[in-house]
Amino acid sequence: MSRTRLIACVFLLANTLEAAMGASTNGPEQADVFLSGQDGCHTYRIPALVVSKKGTLLAFCEGRRKGRGDAGDIDIVLKRSTDGGKTWGTMQVVWDDGANTIGNPCPVVDRDTGAIWLPVTRNNDRVFVLKSADDGATWEKPVEITKDVKKPEWTWYATGPGHGIQLKSGRLLIPCDHRDPTLPPPRGRQDITRSHVIYSDDGGATWKLGGAVAPKTNECEAVELSDGSLYLNMRNNFGKARRAIAHSKDAGLTWSDVAFDDALVCPTCQASVVRCGAAILFSNPASTKREKMTVRLSADEGKTWTASRLLHAGPAAYSDLCVLPDGAIGCLYERGDAHPYEKITLARFSLDWLVTAKGK
Repeated sequence: MSRTRLIACVFLLANTLEAAMGASTNGPEQADVFLSGQDGCHTYRIPALVVSKKGTLLAFCEGRRKGRGDAGDIDIVLKRSTDGGKTWGTMQVVWDDGANTIGNPCPVVDRDTGAIWLPVTRNNDRVFVLKSADDGATWEKPVEITKDVKKPEWTWYATGPGHGIQLKSGRLLIPCDHRDPTLPPPRGRQDITRSHVIYSDDGGATWKLGGAVAPKTNECEAVELSDGSLYLNMRNNFGKARRAIAHSKDAGLTWSDVAFDDALVCPTCQASVVRCGAAILFSNPASTKREKMTVRLSADEGKTWTASRLLHAGPAAYSDLCVLPDGAIGCLYERGDAHPYEKITLARFSLDWLVTAKGK
């Protein structure tokens, strides 16, 4: 399909959704979901966002009890919304393990069973998965999968953060990253980090280790392209202030060489990517520092980005995108006035509002 035809399809999709749902084409609706200092947590960080099979919106993050740092007494917390993010229930603690760090939430929803799977890490060392069979209201006890998804020589490990995906085949795929100190020199901390994926072909009952990308890659998210291949968009340590890209033609078992997308300017930071019909959406702090949370649209499978909108001009960092039950787009992201970690906010906006923006 030509680029022109793809763009036309995206416009048609947007207009159809607007007509059917009556969504506003004005600016985004923004509502704070987690506020630092509330509900017993000093800081909330690392957002992840999914929609259940029943249409419930689940917003996960790390509840950092005693400080802003990446380690310490950190729990996985959750808020649920049954009206597409307009209102939220009380905060749930999904897993509290005392003084340990439970982090890097990376939920994925099985479209066949409705089960919500939540891979996380404990102290960035051991890997666990939790399951909810009741739309996120309750969670089964964590099950450790470290030996199945982590090589013995690997040290630091992170699932996601952000969301996982389910392929057309039914495979559940979770983007991850790790550090491998056995890699050849140079072996600084930033040189031995690699993006990789884990997957399940039996509905989450068991998990396996997929392929890893070249060193100096990091936190990542994936989408399945129209031809069945996978696109991985990565934070990286190459010093280019650009997003790193890799592709897989075998459902994540192996990955291509790393390329860089010069259109996606980014500091050393996480970002999000999600499929929305014929389009791919991307969100990140579009700057050389953590500020200017921006969402972009690609109508040609991530090759170019034809539209962009600024959600927040001030300090901003991690984010996660999803398509909401009413066809609108949700971006759950870290933002603030003095620094990026004051709150986690959900921005709701229409695809049409995004599509009609000129690319930047």
